[in-house]
Amino acid sequence: MSETANLRLSRKSWLSSNSTRGRTWTVLVDGSAVGSLANGSIVDIALIPGRHVVRVQSTPFLRSPEATFDALAGQVIGFLCRPRSLSPVIVTRWLFWLLISLINHDLWISLEPDAATSTDVADRRVAAGSVAQARAAVISPSSEPRTSTTPVRATANNPPAARDRATGQSALVVSNLTKHFGGRTAFSDVSFEVGYGEVFGFLGPNGAGKTTMVRTLGTLIEPSSGTATVAGIPLSRENEVEIRRRVSIMPESPGLYLRLTVTENLEYFAGLYGLRKATTRINDALNAVNLGDRASDLCGGLSKGLRQRVGLARTLLSDPAIMFLDEPTAGLDPVASLEVHNLIIGLRQKGVTIFLTTHRLDEAEKLCDRVAIMNTTLRTVGRTEELREQIFKRSLIVKTLAPLNDPGQLFSRVPSIEEWRSDDAGSYVLTVSDPKVAAPEVTRSLVGAGADVLSISESRHSLEDVYFELVNQDVEARRP
Repeated sequence: MSETANLRLSRKSWLSSNSTRGRTWTVLVDGSAVGSLANGSIVDIALIPGRHVVRVQSTPFLRSPEATFDALAGQVIGFLCRPRSLSPVIVTRWLFWLLISLINHDLWISLEPDAATSTDVADRRVAAGSVAQARAAVISPSSEPRTSTTPVRATANNPPAARDRATGQSALVVSNLTKHFGGRTAFSDVSFEVGYGEVFGFLGPNGAGKTTMVRTLGTLIEPSSGTATVAGIPLSRENEVEIRRRVSIMPESPGLYLRLTVTENLEYFAGLYGLRKATTRINDALNAVNLGDRASDLCGGLSKGLRQRVGLARTLLSDPAIMFLDEPTAGLDPVASLEVHNLIIGLRQKGVTIFLTTHRLDEAEKLCDRVAIMNTTLRTVGRTEELREQIFKRSLIVKTLAPLNDPGQLFSRVPSIEEWRSDDAGSYVLTVSDPKVAAPEVTRSLVGAGADVLSISESRHSLEDVYFELVNQDVEARRP
């Protein structure tokens, strides 16, 4: 069965049944132009299964309402569009409609479901076959429908990140990025990549350039030099609007309107995103952060933790491919923090890329696939396990009931021990090349020496240990 769904748009003329005169309309799916529709023609668009929003427009001010629908694999979803009837054609009425359309853009073109061309779930196999045989083109009324061969991205049930992650592309590519504010450098010569569906931790002390990096990649400020690609789009002034459609940013302070309810706040921000009739998205976002029962509460009456959750719901409205979260659990209690953590894990499973800045190193170690440690320049990037091995030597911790009589002589006879030190009475730290080889050898030596062994375990350095080791190196380098 086909892995795509098929959107079929039919344009009917109000002049005559077979007229091809008039301006060609643009078909937009999920805000992106995917085809054109001539008068009296039909166009098929292949879709990734999931929730989509479609509209057609003649000009930015002459367009149809948005129609939201769910597409299943192999299904054909039909819509019929035509100019709204102006009969009898009276010049004053036509001018009146034209003026009103400057305020209400959804008056000019009608867009209605077309049951005659749609298939239900039971007909998906038939629809899948017709889609597979089609080709990309806009057709005349006398031709057979043809289908665009490149599926349009899904927006809710199957987000774009999931598809792009499967192709091996990167959600973020940063190359030698630098930002100066006068004589001060926020960050310098930073390069890294982030994959789709990855939770990427961005760590560093205050003033390290973390928030400035988020603002730069979110197109809020321009870099001084270097290049970047965000959600597959080159970072440039010309592409700012398109990038903002694909990302969302949650600052440490959500910036909500306290005299508005939770729903009213989200409705306002949905309007800024250009989302019309966004009730379903708002409800889904509130349920995702467990705020469905607080939708009618004023934001001014919510605790800081609940406001943070409203801020998270706002970032979900546009169904972004990349979410920039700046200290999302700042000031939250352990229960609220756990809910945010579970939400981030759920978004990663759906393929959404999370760019997370946080001062909570345990949070980063728990959530992040990889971390970057910044201090104006990029100190390191990698998985926590890799960073531990790069910075710290592997070691065993040995504890005995009583101190050893001559630990130096005993440990010198074990070839896998590189060095050792005594941490406390009866406690020893052994630096080894391979703990799996060293542990049995050390155990046999201790038992042979008559020592009462309490435990032998591998020392585990945390992300906090890695962080402080790197940051302290910077501090030492700055000392005269």
